[in-house]
Amino acid sequence: MALKGDRFEAITSIKFFMNEVAERGGVVVSSTGAGVNGGSGAALDQWKSQVTYADDASGRYPVGLLLNDMVNLDLTKQHMNLHKNQMQIGSKVTLLREGWVVTDMLVPGDTPALGSGAYLGASGLLTTSSDSGQPQVGEFESAVDADGFCTVYVKLPQ
Repeated sequence: MALKGDRFEAITSIKFFMNEVAERGGVVVSSTGAGVNGGSGAALDQWKSQVTYADDASGRYPVGLLLNDMVNLDLTKQHMNLHKNQMQIGSKVTLLREGWVVTDMLVPGDTPALGSGAYLGASGLLTTSSDSGQPQVGEFESAVDADGFCTVYVKLPQ
């Protein structure tokens, strides 16, 4: 579990597709680097508008916090569990652009404090470190609890 149900979604986006299995709760980036890759204007169904969890966050453009689990199921044999907020790979995803969530998608060993900056880390994880040019995606609104979760306010673009 990467996200708890306690959250506030002020602004979300459904412009992007994702072609890999992923757990919700991390920050995704544009697949081709800086800027939004795809159609212009109100182009909501451009397959080129893809997001991913980046291995290296430095210099990448954060698009939003992933609110769906991306799964790869054989849909001829089973249905997606919509109660778990699952989406088939290659489908559109819901991204949080502004609001707060309770997540455990933190770089291991990080100890965020109330008011400290939340930066994009490797593989979509959140970190308190802004060392290598990682973009800021918001700020932490709590410390980590006993289960490894903390509250983070996301505001993109920063």
